[in-house]
Amino acid sequence: MSEAYHPPVKRSVEIAGHKTSISLEPIFWDMLKDAAADQGMSINMLVAKIDAERIRSETPPGLASAIRVWLVTARLP
Repeated sequence: MSEAYHPPVKRSVEIAGHKTSISLEPIFWDMLKDAAADQGMSINMLVAKIDAERIRSETPPGLASAIRVWLVTARLP
C-alpha cells in the first residue's frame, strides 16, 4: 500500500483558544504544514482562517472536509 493511502491521523489544533481534534490523511497534514509556512503562520492560525471561511459558507462542511477542499483549491491557478 502506498504511503499516499495511509488512513487518517488525528491531531489536536487550537482555534480561538479552544482545542479540537481533526483527522486528516498524512498527505493533507503535510500540505497544511507547507501552506501555513508559505503564508507565514502557524498551522493553528491557518486552520482558524479556514474555519472562519467555512462557517461563512452557505452550507458549511465539516472542518476536516473544509481543510481538504481549501488545500486543493489553494493549489489551483
